[in-house]
Amino acid sequence: MRMAIIGAGKWGQALYHAYSEKNDCVIYSRTPREIENFVSLDKALEREYLVMALPAQVVRSWLNEKFQDRGQKIVVAAKGIETKTGAFLNELYGMHLPDERLAYISGPSFAAEVQQSLPTALMISSVNLDLAEQFARALPHYIKGYVDDDVVGAEVSGAYKNVIAIAGGVSDGLSLGNNARAALISRGLVEMARFGEHFGARAETFLSLGGAGDLFLTASSKLSRNYRVGLGLAEGKSLETILEALGEVAEGVPTARALHHIAEKEELYLPIADEVFKMIEKGKDPRESVRDLLG
Repeated sequence: MRMAIIGAGKWGQALYHAYSEKNDCVIYSRTPREIENFVSLDKALEREYLVMALPAQVVRSWLNEKFQDRGQKIVVAAKGIETKTGAFLNELYGMHLPDERLAYISGPSFAAEVQQSLPTALMISSVNLDLAEQFARALPHYIKGYVDDDVVGAEVSGAYKNVIAIAGGVSDGLSLGNNARAALISRGLVEMARFGEHFGARAETFLSLGGAGDLFLTASSKLSRNYRVGLGLAEGKSLETILEALGEVAEGVPTARALHHIAEKEELYLPIADEVFKMIEKGKDPRESVRDLLG
């Protein structure tokens, strides 16, 4: 497969490392990088297959200003919900390409471990299962690819788990113990599934790699940027200080804001996401959030 990775952050570089094993790959980002096979945007868009590793909050502007439809087939590797509109990524990409040419990656996958070629399993979701199979077969020997057609389930779980991961970091940062973290993650899974089913996702998707698998990983490890945001909040640091020290995008922050607006509009009960929103947006004391959740 002649493939281009769009976005050269840690996840984009990890996917470039992975997909290069079997395929003819190039990589592009807005900021030039010292990476082999780094090319211009025009050269990248010539490729038949694109792997989109752009942060969720820049997707709309990038598609409007940079993208040229040349019949490419795309797999979306980012996770998140647009804050201003509450749009899922499949809705944003669907404004520019037919669903049959779009697929979505989910599953437990820290970039650092993919970069080290450590064993990983991913879910590729698309209404076009043949396309999902193509992207799955193109993965390297150390990544097992599964396919399904529940795009909404993949999108919701991939975005929502980052918010629960912030809560997981808060729980561990406050030294609340293993019992508390297990309860938080399991109730977070219920909350995220309830949210997804409201938008048409299948319940079983949330027990898959993209749902429970990614949630368990992200909400319990310091390799997770969103988990580290939660640790910082538990230490009493401001969100600005945390994000500056992080130096990377933590998608759980804008996603928590998006979930808050969606919940108000749709009248949905999202207690954990709501407490995360209050901590990051209103500076609520994490200990108060814990007390309110227990109550």
